Amino acid sequence: MDNYALYKSKLRTPEEAVKIVKSGDWVDYSQTCSFPEALDAALAGRRGELKDVKVRNAIAMKPVQVVEQDPEQTAFTYNAWHCSGIDRKYVDQGRAYYNPMLFRDCGSYYSKGFAPVNVAMISVTPMDKHGYFNFGLTNCCMQEMLDAAEHIVLEVNEHMPKVYGMENDHIHISQVDFVVEGGKGMSFSPAGTATGIDKQIAGNIFPYLRDGITLQIGIGGMPNALGGLIADSDLKDLGMHTELMSDGYLKLYQAGKITNSKKELNRGKGVFSICSGSQELYDFLDENQDILSAPMYYVNNLMTIRQFNNFVSINGCVSMDLYGQVCSESSGTRHISGTGGQLDFVTGAHVSKNGKAFLAMASTFTDKQGIVHSRINSKFTKGDIITTPRTQTPYMVTEYGVAELLGRPTWQRAEAIISIAHPDFRESLIQSAEEQKIWRRSNKR
Repeated sequence: MDNYALYKSKLRTPEEAVKIVKSGDWVDYSQTCSFPEALDAALAGRRGELKDVKVRNAIAMKPVQVVEQDPEQTAFTYNAWHCSGIDRKYVDQGRAYYNPMLFRDCGSYYSKGFAPVNVAMISVTPMDKHGYFNFGLTNCCMQEMLDAAEHIVLEVNEHMPKVYGMENDHIHISQVDFVVEGGKGMSFSPAGTATGIDKQIAGNIFPYLRDGITLQIGIGGMPNALGGLIADSDLKDLGMHTELMSDGYLKLYQAGKITNSKKELNRGKGVFSICSGSQELYDFLDENQDILSAPMYYVNNLMTIRQFNNFVSINGCVSMDLYGQVCSESSGTRHISGTGGQLDFVTGAHVSKNGKAFLAMASTFTDKQGIVHSRINSKFTKGDIITTPRTQTPYMVTEYGVAELLGRPTWQRAEAIISIAHPDFRESLIQSAEEQKIWRRSNKR
């Protein structure tokens, strides 16, 4: 049977395809732009006949119908490896649950049997003449998830860009159970708007950047502000090696700043593992041979990162304490995002020969009552999740400066951390440091 005949024999409507799911199954949607919108809606339509179906996803970019249509969780339990704003809302409402992980290890949870998959449902490009579907914007741990799956259903999305991968970037029609057509379009992730504080923070990091560095940056207003500074600067020959590619990188490519010509590894190729952004970014990536997708176990692996001599990692965080512990995924017990790859890149940058890692945040936040709070705490006591332990905390950045913490004793750490706190909170932080016996008597106030 030729590939097109095989395709036709496996073609189903979404409603027909989701009948493969049984009560008690684990169903996996993979991550970000692989979300199978039509299949999700069809599965949600079976809420009256299914029980205890566990759905696993990460970074939802559109409303998830198995959650929206089953608020009491009578049929479906939704679990997220990493939370987007949509996922966070679900967790806040008690309608979803976070699944802790390190991104570099996520694939191994599948391959070692810790994350069972009865049915995998993912969005892919249309089939090519050889019978292959490209994974597009999501490489991540897709292959491990599919290898673990008992059944595979593909949702063809004609709008999905084709992205070439170094490996694990496609699947053949012979390897799947069903195919459905009619993907409803791409998911987009709007670029964060840079605030004045974001620009100050970016300005504090910028002096540490050099020609030829390989760069990993997160998403949001501060990375966009930094991207603008780099785009307008004299920096040149930067490289890209990142878990998540966003519009911040597009700006650097368009300005000619990223050439990947000085990378010690994958020279001439920008490398990412997952991508979310604008239509302009997706158009840029479609069949672009300057870019490679790669599995998360490769991108976030310390042995990979250490091969770059000048690796710079820049990510955001939520809060920290005077000991140098960093929380990047919760506010107290309220879940915000996830560990993701932050610890991977903090550790990886340290083993890079001239590597540096920066964790950045505004020094304060204002709550719903209009009260201003410091993001630098004397100590964590309200259930905040520690993402980066004090033993690995790198350069910490606020709008008030940069604190270098590696190798510093507790009193030096406290002094450096307080120096980047908002001035209105410094005296109380000093008093707390004194009470906690981490403030040297001869330190300046």
